[in-house]
Amino acid sequence: MTAPFDQPRQLRPGLWETVNERYPGSMLSKSDFVPLAPLRKPVSESRLTFVSSAGVQPEGTLPFDVVHPVGDYSFRKVPSHCKPSDLEIHQIKYPTRGAHRDLNVIFPIERLQELVSEGVVGALTANLFSFIGYNMDPERLERTLSEEIADAVVADGADIALLCPA
Repeated sequence: MTAPFDQPRQLRPGLWETVNERYPGSMLSKSDFVPLAPLRKPVSESRLTFVSSAGVQPEGTLPFDVVHPVGDYSFRKVPSHCKPSDLEIHQIKYPTRGAHRDLNVIFPIERLQELVSEGVVGALTANLFSFIGYNMDPERLERTLSEEIADAVVADGADIALLCPA
């Protein structure tokens, strides 16, 4: 049975329990309700942003700190008009060989641009966002990095945010 539309719903009840079951020791003790955000207009009229833990950034910008023992709690803005050849990966916690052959496997910038040109998505925000997913302090991740990214997403005028772990 589904909840009526006038009542708060969530996309994935039991999300935190599932994460802790699949990743023992993940240290997540979150019990907050994760509400399903209603779409306010059709996707074809919406401005979409992309947020990824892939560690992708524009060439020549300050690299992520991939050797710090507790992780790098910063993010990079990736202009949505970039081509994969304008971008680089700073990441050591997952194999990047496939991503170096085709960046779209972890940061689908060309696919998102195509969705806009085909009219499936109204527009992309000026920037897409990337950070390094390896962070050993989940409270700091939530308290600082996630809040800073959320503020940047709002400032860019996103109607929809597509979140993707690398």
